[in-house]
Amino acid sequence: MTPRALALGVLGAALTAPLLVAPAAADVRETPRTGFERSGGARWTTQPEEQELLARVDRDSPRVAVDRVGTTRRGRPLQLVRIGATTPPTAARTARGNSVLLLCTQHGDEPSGREACLSTVRDLAYTKDRRTLRFLERTSVLVVPTVNPDGRAAGTRGNADGTDINRDHIALRTAEARTVAALLRDYRPDTIHDLHEYGPTPPYYVKDLLALWPRNLNTAAAVQDEARTLSERYVRPSAAAAGFSTGIYGIWTDPVTGEPVRQVAGDGQERILRNTAGIKHSVGLLAETRTDPLTEEEKADPALNNRRRVHSQQAALTGLFDFVDQRRTRIEAATGLARLAGYADRGPVYLGGADNDPATPEETLEDPPCGYRLTRGQYAEVADELELHGVRSRADGDGVLVPLRQSLRDLVPLLLDERAAYHLTAADPANTC
Repeated sequence: MTPRALALGVLGAALTAPLLVAPAAADVRETPRTGFERSGGARWTTQPEEQELLARVDRDSPRVAVDRVGTTRRGRPLQLVRIGATTPPTAARTARGNSVLLLCTQHGDEPSGREACLSTVRDLAYTKDRRTLRFLERTSVLVVPTVNPDGRAAGTRGNADGTDINRDHIALRTAEARTVAALLRDYRPDTIHDLHEYGPTPPYYVKDLLALWPRNLNTAAAVQDEARTLSERYVRPSAAAAGFSTGIYGIWTDPVTGEPVRQVAGDGQERILRNTAGIKHSVGLLAETRTDPLTEEEKADPALNNRRRVHSQQAALTGLFDFVDQRRTRIEAATGLARLAGYADRGPVYLGGADNDPATPEETLEDPPCGYRLTRGQYAEVADELELHGVRSRADGDGVLVPLRQSLRDLVPLLLDERAAYHLTAADPANTC
């Protein structure tokens, strides 16, 4: 099993010829390689090497653009790679059409996803495969190769402030989470793939690759169904076909029976990206690969361990692209209808619970207010965050009204109701709007 054998080879339902393929062997010698690839997996790609590779593909490929979309506290760039069939897709085109967003290395000490993303960018930039180009005609590909470059440089989970970015997608206190929020607002990706790594707990939590969809109850049913389909029918089977064991993130299983034993993570809290993505009407998926050495050979040679971790991420991407190609119409129907549903302003809003943990009456707004009123002072404190989330508001007397009748209807109480776990401010419920 080689890196190129798994990179972007999208398996059909019958495991036929791959849809997305890497450049031919002759082309690979002429195209840039990551530091990880050049070292045979002995080390991770450095940040200067990442910048060199991105600059090269930006220069060489007319279908690729690399934009600086943010800056970390340490001054490192947050970059978005836009990939189309012939020219880079614009935000307007992406928001109107089908798109997939890869978010890589939110946690700085989880590098394998970043390597899979960098090789994906390179392969899509240089490929001449007709089926791949046809895919890009119908789906825009967006990639943030390193969401947390300060953490990657330091080898830490958090960013330069020690903040876990993947717990900041509601409050938006970090430059990194603010950048992601702006991308979700402006590009409206239909599918989001969030690449992570995890440490196992033998013998209950030991699979090579774990995946999980948005569990938050405010995710539209059709969006959640597509996300679960992505996990259970595409990403996990693709990893299994490549020789990896798979499971559901956050669930310990009995090593003999395979039955669930205990849930240790993977709840419905809205500040985690896979849940934020669902609330914002994207088909989101978390993919986690196992970090520790599995064999004596991997213990003796860290490069073997590193390659296995990256290969499992690439296998997950295989399933992702296959999913998008085969279910594009269903995905667009699910996300499109979800974005319109809020204008009807009907149904409960959930302040807690998950798809496997019913909300209590105290966590359920059965008859939500028509909006929330903020004082001018409150609005001044949270206006930037509301704008980054894409939440609409309007002047109302001496204050500001945030109506529920909008696309992000179910997000509004999570931001403004004092009973919500991660609310930005405690606004007054409005009975008339």
